[in-house]
Amino acid sequence: MKPNSILLVTLAVTGTFALADGATWDLGDPHLNVIPRTPEEAARIAAVTALTSDFTAPTRFEDKPAGAATVRVARTADAFSKPSGNISFEDELNFKVGNGLFRKLWVSSPSSTLASDGLGPLFNARSCQRCHIKDGRGHPPETPQDNSISMFLRISIPGTAEDGIAAIKDYIATAPDPTYGTQLQDFAVQGHASEYRLDITYEEEIITLADGVEVSLRHPTYNAADLGYGPLHPDAMLSPRIAPQMIGLGLLEAIPAADILANADPDDADGDGISGRPNIVWSVEFDQPMLGRFGLKAGNPTIREQSASAFAGDIGISNPLFTAGSGECTDLQADCQAAIHGDGDDRSTEVDAEGLDLVTFYSRNLGVPARRNAGDPQVLRGKEIFYNTGCTSCHTPSFVTHRLADQPEQSFQLIWPYTDMLLHDMGPGLADNRPEARATGQEWRTPPLWGIGLTQQVSGHSYFLHDGRARSLLEAVLWHGGEAQPQRDAVIDLSTEDRAALIAFLESL
Repeated sequence: MKPNSILLVTLAVTGTFALADGATWDLGDPHLNVIPRTPEEAARIAAVTALTSDFTAPTRFEDKPAGAATVRVARTADAFSKPSGNISFEDELNFKVGNGLFRKLWVSSPSSTLASDGLGPLFNARSCQRCHIKDGRGHPPETPQDNSISMFLRISIPGTAEDGIAAIKDYIATAPDPTYGTQLQDFAVQGHASEYRLDITYEEEIITLADGVEVSLRHPTYNAADLGYGPLHPDAMLSPRIAPQMIGLGLLEAIPAADILANADPDDADGDGISGRPNIVWSVEFDQPMLGRFGLKAGNPTIREQSASAFAGDIGISNPLFTAGSGECTDLQADCQAAIHGDGDDRSTEVDAEGLDLVTFYSRNLGVPARRNAGDPQVLRGKEIFYNTGCTSCHTPSFVTHRLADQPEQSFQLIWPYTDMLLHDMGPGLADNRPEARATGQEWRTPPLWGIGLTQQVSGHSYFLHDGRARSLLEAVLWHGGEAQPQRDAVIDLSTEDRAALIAFLESL
């Protein structure tokens, strides 16, 4: 679905597009039922979200990173699976039903379990939970024999003018691979061949820090092996992705677009070396340009659209936004197109609007655990280093969400996600060289840091970045390049004590 009636030629930080005829298009938040802020509220918000310069004690309220939606820290792997701390009793039931659908194992058609059939025919996992294990981070395969169920390769080829979206300035045209579509699936239902097997090899690089400590970084090489439907297009671009953690998504969705755009500085006008840019995407649901918020390159505008695209691409489940019963099957995969699908009953699609809404509600209300040890002297010293080295230029500490008429859990909360939700050039070391909407092959959305210190507890590993190449928080920092090269170099030069303090701060989030 491509727009053709509006030519948008520039994006202003006010939250509007300037049109060719001089009119403006308010990018806005059409997915939210917003109660506008008063001037007094705007002034209060500016004051409460201003960067602190006092590191002798925790900033007021930062121990509750999700505001009233913050949850107590569980000591189990379920720490990311609790509902928003301010959810009502009635809505907690909807949360639990949504959780059931999130965990449900889909089966192939035809099946006697009509409410659960429609899997595939090609897929990456049989449920949402199989990728987002315990609602936390996925991981790359541990060994060549391990499956890659929480990781896959996106794929596309360079597009033509017809593949672009003229309504979005600087949109980079891509097209699906003619044979394999936009995502490679490594599983298939009986009678069909899977598309590939993910093959990863690593080459180690030793980085020596200022105190003499050596850190090994692993450089991955990805290969789509055992292709089931012939060769890839010669210009195919592959991008590895692990499933990100799920907490706090509804609060990120409720940040005013104008507040995110106000932090954009595409031309580095302030001269700090940071050039955050918004990803602007075309919303299938709202049929207009919207701010991209979700996905590792901010390629989806809302939780509902992100959930719908995952149903279609990851599991092969048709839904109200992506209605093809064959999921990601292409026209060159004739047997897949002709297979029996699960959309021939009263549901209309394999997951209906009610089911999609319940999964969206569940995803929107996964609670963010409270901070740990925010007042510890070492953590406070690490916070000072984080702020003073300029990490907050991308990892913006706090926002206040919209006041919302129908989402009390997300309404008018002071939150501490440590992300600006913008795209940044992270240098050639982290580049996937595959564009997505306005994001170039070297740009990634700043990931939220809340909950990052609980990764080992929840997910059973400490793998970070878009493809899990970093095996520790320190390795993740040392992979920073491009706009973040000065911050990375500053960490290399830290004393042993200060480096430990920085890591302690990150682990407290």
